[in-house]
Amino acid sequence: MGLAGLRIVLMEPAGQINVGSIARVMKNFGLHQLVLVNPQCDPRSPEALMMAVHAKEILESAQLVATLPEALHECVRVIATAGRVSSWETPLENPRTALPWLLEEPEKPVALIFGREDRGLSNEELNYAQRFVRIPTSENYQSLNLATAVGICCYELAQSTQTTETPTLAPNNLAPWDVVEAYYQQLESLLLKIGYLYPHTAASRMEKFRQLYNRTHLQIGEVAMLRGILRQVEWAVNQSNYENL
Repeated sequence: MGLAGLRIVLMEPAGQINVGSIARVMKNFGLHQLVLVNPQCDPRSPEALMMAVHAKEILESAQLVATLPEALHECVRVIATAGRVSSWETPLENPRTALPWLLEEPEKPVALIFGREDRGLSNEELNYAQRFVRIPTSENYQSLNLATAVGICCYELAQSTQTTETPTLAPNNLAPWDVVEAYYQQLESLLLKIGYLYPHTAASRMEKFRQLYNRTHLQIGEVAMLRGILRQVEWAVNQSNYENL
């Protein structure tokens, strides 16, 4: 699929002119899959279609979903954009060096997430990505228009396909996003059950686990192994509780 299979995901876009401009710049660089999460505007309004010019079909075929997990269904690699320095241990990378990583899985769906025009992505939403990019700008004025940010990233992605050969990769089976997410839910449930996590701090502690696992790029077999361990631990806990009755 290459560029044509890469999803550009916009989180709650509010500007219909921005959405139309994004469709146009996507077509300029050979990207076609646009996913809008809970859009706050009409992405097919006359203004949006006017800005799209000859890319109206991208707006017309854009997928509208209610939540970010729906937008990332079956994706094996996910990068999120961030306009601010994060306190996380995971670094913010330059788009030129990070974005080509998305194209190393040419036969599988991947996604690049952009946040809201006014406040970007929340920490919870950033948890869904494995890597993070920040477009370097002047310190005098760092805020970028959403359509401009998408255009820069689309350009870098297109350049990466022209200036480098696709590497020959060893066969792998990266776990889709939703498979890994199911593991996180199972892990959190078990850690709450055994008292390692407490309800009021579970979300912040799970962020650390997500960051750790996201850096490893888990494969399907590895997730199955980890879930098997959790099932065995849960069985042992239940057995111990039963014997102590």
